[in-house]
Amino acid sequence: MAEGLFGRLGGRRHAAAKAFPVALEEEEWRRKLSPAQYRVLREHGTERAGSSPLDKQYKAGLYHCAGCGQPVFSSDAKFNSGTGWPSFWAPLDEAVGTEADRSFFMTRTEVHCSRCGGHLGHVFEDGPEPTGQRYCMNGVSLDFHPGDAPPEKAEIAPEEPATEP
Repeated sequence: MAEGLFGRLGGRRHAAAKAFPVALEEEEWRRKLSPAQYRVLREHGTERAGSSPLDKQYKAGLYHCAGCGQPVFSSDAKFNSGTGWPSFWAPLDEAVGTEADRSFFMTRTEVHCSRCGGHLGHVFEDGPEPTGQRYCMNGVSLDFHPGDAPPEKAEIAPEEPATEP
């Protein structure tokens, strides 16, 4: 399996215990995912830098969580960070969650899918404008769908002014 030293030493045994809308038993996840996807998405592993073809993918489309299929990043927010992992300056609205990751004797911010809890990567404060963030993702945790467009934001109708009886 293509995983670096950080993946072997830093991976946690299983995904977070928080309840997510898509929840499968561990054996179901093992059947659904490849061994590399399982290692990253469910055990918080890290793929080897430069091993994902998605790092150099710059076609228009959406990146979906490989665990549950939820769209998580748009190609519009992708940039070449030079790190060897697909990087984005922002996720799609409400597509990801974060939590503290204290592995490797340091504190980082882990990024996970908001729908299934799958580990996607980490976010750092050294990205480009407009956010200054670098969402450094494991390519094996993503599926690229060329030509997909981000979901439309629901329009909220303005409230009717209150009228007195």
